[in-house]
Amino acid sequence: MQPNPTLDQLQILVTVADTGSFSAAGRKLNRAQSVISYGIANLEAQLGLKLFEREGTREPQLTDIGRAMLEDARRMVGVLQRIRSRVDSHHQGLEAEVALSVDAALPSSVLVRVLKAFEAQFPTVMLRLHIGTLGLIPDHVLSGQADLGIGGMLGEVDIHLVRIGFMSIVLAAAPSHPLALLPKPVAIEDAREHTQLVVTDQSERTKGRDFGVFAYRTWRLTDVRTKHTLMREGLGWGGLPRWLIADDLASGRLVEIDLELFREVRSPLFAMHRNDSSPKPAAAWLIDQFKRQLGCFNEMEPDLWTDEEPETARRSVP
Repeated sequence: MQPNPTLDQLQILVTVADTGSFSAAGRKLNRAQSVISYGIANLEAQLGLKLFEREGTREPQLTDIGRAMLEDARRMVGVLQRIRSRVDSHHQGLEAEVALSVDAALPSSVLVRVLKAFEAQFPTVMLRLHIGTLGLIPDHVLSGQADLGIGGMLGEVDIHLVRIGFMSIVLAAAPSHPLALLPKPVAIEDAREHTQLVVTDQSERTKGRDFGVFAYRTWRLTDVRTKHTLMREGLGWGGLPRWLIADDLASGRLVEIDLELFREVRSPLFAMHRNDSSPKPAAAWLIDQFKRQLGCFNEMEPDLWTDEEPETARRSVP
């Protein structure tokens, strides 16, 4: 018959190894030393292995096979602890999983910091992460694909919004691009003559509508990363988040386009969820963390604005 050690026996093994003695393990587990000794002896008998050397040592020492078994025991005890934590979390109303939909234009450093903190704060909560652009974020929330959305807002949507920060959008082009070589400010008439790269909405939310599009000829793209790459190669001009192209502007791989009658756009960012449900603990925590981290990030942005935002601040990436 195969040996079948219990989780209690494995926990005793781990505790003895961690504390260094049977008596210390008994105190930690609130059990008599004799119970600890019996538990180890019974485990050794079941396995047919000697896990501890007891002869000639003041405290029990793990044998070679005992050290190998200890690693297996730690994994088993860890699984048990996760099960207990998950059950406790469920009783406290904590979600088993959070589905999060994030706009690709959100600063990546903010997303990474929030998710690292989330992993530490909620080790039992699984995460499902969607990355999209523009109207896909509220679409995911309204359809139930996401419990929480992080992004901008276009038009009127029956959804609960919590403002968490902003994202600065600047117009730029490669230094060899014709618009970059013109005297500043660049006239709207000149900008219209050159291909503008535009991130288009993959949802139906803004179908047939353009925001911040000036050129007669456009290339329509589905994500800001591709737009960034093509702009650096001189294949067009357009607007991108300042955080995304900060290194390019500093190194000269891209230059800002000073377009007449256009000011740098501070586009608001929101956390969003459905009106018919309130965020559960982990989702509510995420809203607060995104607001905190974006607040720190936005403090480093240029102070270009008064409290009154221009109408263009509510438009999409040009």
